[in-house]
Amino acid sequence: MKKSILAIILLATISAHAQSDKYTAAMQQNLQLLDSAKTPEQLTAVSQAFERIGDAEKTQWLPYYYAALAQTRIGFSDPKSDRDAIGQKANELAAKGEAIEKNADLCSIHNMAATIQLLVNPMERWKTYGLKAYTALQEGYKLDPNNPRLYFLEGSSLFSKPEYVGGGKDKAKPVFEKAVQLFHAEKTAPLYPHWGLKETERLLALCK
Repeated sequence: MKKSILAIILLATISAHAQSDKYTAAMQQNLQLLDSAKTPEQLTAVSQAFERIGDAEKTQWLPYYYAALAQTRIGFSDPKSDRDAIGQKANELAAKGEAIEKNADLCSIHNMAATIQLLVNPMERWKTYGLKAYTALQEGYKLDPNNPRLYFLEGSSLFSKPEYVGGGKDKAKPVFEKAVQLFHAEKTAPLYPHWGLKETERLLALCK
């Protein structure tokens, strides 16, 4: 009886490790594709791949995060894209991730999704989507005040705003500097978000 129980435990352990290895390999492969994606079609394909991983795993928030991140990259890079649809899809994917774990990086997705929808018509939408973007950022700070990607997004927002509404390079510069400091201090676990430092340094250089 004891041998049977031990055999069952051993088989379960081996199966769990095999599943974990399969998940890790799939995530690493698609992260490479995400980092190298250049076109909306490539980003769409990798977003769908991450979503399938999330649906299969059911207990991992990271696949949904990266699926949403790929969507936001389409929205920011392709002015011909349906930015409302992309923002909505990114929010839906982030919500799936939040059903597993609420965290600052998923809040950053909501911030970017709102910003993308704001870009459809900034003059008419800044009150609605500007507030949504701001609220998502503040929720992220509450969850993790040392998340560097939040500071990058805040700095980017300030950088793009005119000075007469509280933005400009002078306002963005210290926020970018804070982001760089936090990026260098961040200890990133395998598969966890690792983007943002190069983007921050590029915009910070434009503030000098």
